[in-house]
Amino acid sequence: QVQLVESGGGLVQAGGSLRLSCAVSGRPFGTYPMGWFRQAPEKEREFVAAISRSGGLTKYADSVKGRFTISRESAKNTMYLQMNSLKPEDTAVYYCAASERPYSPRMVAEYEFDYWGQGTQVTVSS
Repeated sequence: QVQLVESGGGLVQAGGSLRLSCAVSGRPFGTYPMGWFRQAPEKEREFVAAISRSGGLTKYADSVKGRFTISRESAKNTMYLQMNSLKPEDTAVYYCAASERPYSPRMVAEYEFDYWGQGTQVTVSS
């Protein structure tokens, strides 16, 4: 069984930065493509970013491209989401996820990810 635990959320002013972490345990870290999703109040969960097993391939939602960076560190079994130039519309619960499927640049749907963390709240004030 795979466990994912997010951390690093919090309250930040618009224009500020946060770094989210997702610690992975249970099976070898390099087994899975991984991703970040978010869910704002009264909205559906949406794709944010994804990264291949090696970390060499990444994909971003248009809304975060150029501001967010996804990465992974095998030595620490951890995935990260560096969020810069945060906007109030980035306010959401952020979830990390892992997939049993091969990485694909079209991997943006929830059903393509098999394991999920509990989420961490990010609030951006204006």
